[in-house]
Amino acid sequence: MASPKHILCTGGAGYIGSHTVVQLLENGFKVSILDNYCNSSVKVLDRIFELTGQKPTMFEMDMCKAEPVAKLFAENNFDGVIHFAGLKAVGESVAKPIWYYENNIVGTLNILKAMSGSTCKALVFSSSATVYKPCEEPIDEEKPLGCSNPYGWTKYMIEQILQDAAVADKTLGVSLLRYFNPIGAHSSGKIGESPTQAPNNLMPFVQQVAVGRRPVVNVFGNDYNTVDGTGVRDYIHVEDLAAGHICALNNILKVGTGVTIHNLGSGTGYSVFQMIAAMEEASGKKIPINIAERRPGDLATVVANAAKAKADFDGWETKRNLQDACRDAWKWQSENPYGFEDPPKAE
Repeated sequence: MASPKHILCTGGAGYIGSHTVVQLLENGFKVSILDNYCNSSVKVLDRIFELTGQKPTMFEMDMCKAEPVAKLFAENNFDGVIHFAGLKAVGESVAKPIWYYENNIVGTLNILKAMSGSTCKALVFSSSATVYKPCEEPIDEEKPLGCSNPYGWTKYMIEQILQDAAVADKTLGVSLLRYFNPIGAHSSGKIGESPTQAPNNLMPFVQQVAVGRRPVVNVFGNDYNTVDGTGVRDYIHVEDLAAGHICALNNILKVGTGVTIHNLGSGTGYSVFQMIAAMEEASGKKIPINIAERRPGDLATVVANAAKAKADFDGWETKRNLQDACRDAWKWQSENPYGFEDPPKAE
């Protein structure tokens, strides 16, 4: 009987990473995690064990330090890498661009160099829809690329680096996955999104208002040409997103070489008001809102065309809807009001 494939998940203790690790274990893979916990928690490992009965091997290290990364690959026979690790806050990337370029790009180069000296030749990259030029039509993989912030540019540049590496090394297989907006949590409520700072995305902010951690949700603009004047976006349940990674990994392990590119989204757009209403229904809470000015650069509508992933990845399609995502997110948030962190101590 063949031994299970050994997969290294960089950033595997994070939001999307932890859900993918659970599904990898459930699908019979051996899993190790590389993470420095800068936006995650060591407590995730115990939750993964509760869900799967297995605890992945944890390597606590900074991917920007080349020597430990090279040593890690030299001492372990990884069959593939799912590369989640990276700084990801758009606003922070504008304020600290050098930090973002250094962390995200240097870290990836260290992973690639370590892979080149090993037998590990399959990499699935956690990219983003931010690599596309602003576009209000459904976005397929052929739409023009171009970014509006340093975070997006790091993803764009890493995609180019990986494609160039695959041209030079015909034994390297790369899958680029461009995410739209992950939401929800594991249906058990054991793992979910737990930002260590103020949330940058709509739904974790809405959840924190619903649970009483924050007073109000700011809605940036209500005069767009949409169903109710608020911005429409494509949201994908994190469990469907994780399943897409398993399919992408299996595909690249089977194909072996070259580069594939896929959007992972639901193909359905929801407005800010619709998202807030869905969370109100799931939580039974009234969520206060404040209408604020539009943010520069925001579009009215951004929705994925994910037909290519559905066609190429055997059996993959989004199976969970907005109500499922809000139900699961509320179970997670209500049972873990401060995520993996301890509640603040009373004065």
